[in-house]
Amino acid sequence: MCKAMRFTERSRIVAKNLEISVLLDFYGEMLTEKQRDVVELYYNEDLSLSEIAAHSQITRQGVRDSIKRAEGILLGLEERLGLAKRFRRIQEGLDLIIRDARDIRNYNDRFGTFREITDKTNEIIEIASTIND
Repeated sequence: MCKAMRFTERSRIVAKNLEISVLLDFYGEMLTEKQRDVVELYYNEDLSLSEIAAHSQITRQGVRDSIKRAEGILLGLEERLGLAKRFRRIQEGLDLIIRDARDIRNYNDRFGTFREITDKTNEIIEIASTIND
């Protein structure tokens, strides 16, 4: 039971770290340069608070406060604007479009072989793949 709780806690922390990294990509320019640098070092470079403090020439507590403020800003922006959530939904939708177009093309190849269907599904796959990159 204890191991399962630790695993769950670690999974939650990893998910939060990933979320902040994604939000930093979307909204990083809305932070001050110092906040952006500190968050980048903490979440993307995996430096400790002490290492960041030495690098940034501020106290460890100052680093922690800056990270917490930046997290609040990033989460608040996402709550109001929802750009990262919308982007994920678009990517998921494009993945489904590609998958379904391949299924249609494969079905057509096996049972019908209508050239127009093959051409159109290939076009759909190409367009959706280009958008998704």
